[in-house]
Formats: sequence, structure tokens, C-alpha cells
Amino acid sequence: MHAQASSHATTTTERGAFALARCSCGWTGPARRSRDRARTDAADHLRTNAPAEA
Repeated sequence: MHAQASSHATTTTERGAFALARCSCGWTGPARRSRDRARTDAADHLRTNAPAEA
């Protein structure tokens, strides 16, 4: 099993006509025709993987 990074850093990249979100933890979002939707995928990933507040 891979060790999970303590922080997540997301980016969006383009592959032809598609945009996709990627994270430093290894997660990759689905290919989207909308760059905005790829950015939303990245934001959702960060929100769902945020450390619990103490």
C-alpha cells in the first residue's frame, strides 16, 4: 500500500481536446471537455481529502 501524502497539490492538464485534474497523491480525475469542470473535480478532491480539524 502506498503511503498517503500529508498534503494534496492539484493541477489541471490538457490532453488534446480534454482537460483533467491530477493530484500529488496520485489521484487523476476523469477527462473533461470543460476546463472549468476539471478544476471543479480538483477542488472536490481537495475538499473530500482535507485533514479533519481538531
